[in-house]
Amino acid sequence: MPIKVQRDLPAKAVLEKENIFTMDEDRASSQDIRPLEILIVNLMPIKEDTETQLLRALSNTPLQVDCSFLMLESHTSKNTSASHLNKFYNYFEEVKNKKFDGMIITGAPVEHMEFEEVNYWDELVHIMEWSKTHVTSTLHICWGAQAGLYYHYGINKYKIDSKLSGIYNHKVLDRKVPLVRSMDDYIMAPHSRYTEFRKADIEKNPGLKILAESKEAGLFLVMNKDGKQIFVQGHPEYDRMTLDGEYHRDLDKGLDPEIPCNYYENDDPNTVPMLNWRNAANTLYANWLNYYVYQVTPFDLEDEDADYQI
Repeated sequence: MPIKVQRDLPAKAVLEKENIFTMDEDRASSQDIRPLEILIVNLMPIKEDTETQLLRALSNTPLQVDCSFLMLESHTSKNTSASHLNKFYNYFEEVKNKKFDGMIITGAPVEHMEFEEVNYWDELVHIMEWSKTHVTSTLHICWGAQAGLYYHYGINKYKIDSKLSGIYNHKVLDRKVPLVRSMDDYIMAPHSRYTEFRKADIEKNPGLKILAESKEAGLFLVMNKDGKQIFVQGHPEYDRMTLDGEYHRDLDKGLDPEIPCNYYENDDPNTVPMLNWRNAANTLYANWLNYYVYQVTPFDLEDEDADYQI
């Protein structure tokens, strides 16, 4: 898939080194194609890393995708330069009158706080409500998934005994659902979190369906019945070295972290981590774009009479 990005976005150079086809605005504007418009609400602290990870994950179908990045006015990022944010990001007020084919809400390092205690919670709630009428399908990742389930369905998160960190095996429960089409019976995916939503709470809601779960890591993939809201309690977009960076960061902070599960060969953190989840991640993002965005969204996003059906 050609990913349309701004010419000097740092992620563009990284992706090009990996032979991923990127396209700048000038070339994209010369093609008689309407790209899928994807809005990424990037809540992660090191935003450049997340940009690269998500753009890579969205690059595996023949569709052209135009990604826009959103920052929150109610929160000041401490780990990304103001010049980067001002150049490549928009505030909600600048996009609120547009419609988007898809939206991604990322994770965020605020799990220890109650949702209402997060300083940008009210703004995020406003965006999630707006998405019901302005976005064809929204993909929620990790804390973003917990936030989405809490706002849309009143499902709370729970603290777990210790940080869940590693690569876990998940059973795919219903292979007839297009979101998991072409996946193996079991798929690997990274997790990095201190909280979880629970199976019993999801099963109480007839509007939600569990698509993949792990004995060790719990639920991984949940969606509502019409595919407009998809919840991923994990980080399938993570790079090979992301958990390694988190582990050594926590070591340097004196937090005495456990070695990420199923990650290093022989649990030796001095070795290069094994990469065994990329294919499943690519399939997940490709299926989302194909079955829940491209095949559902109207050609004219401003068509008020468009019929959205999965």
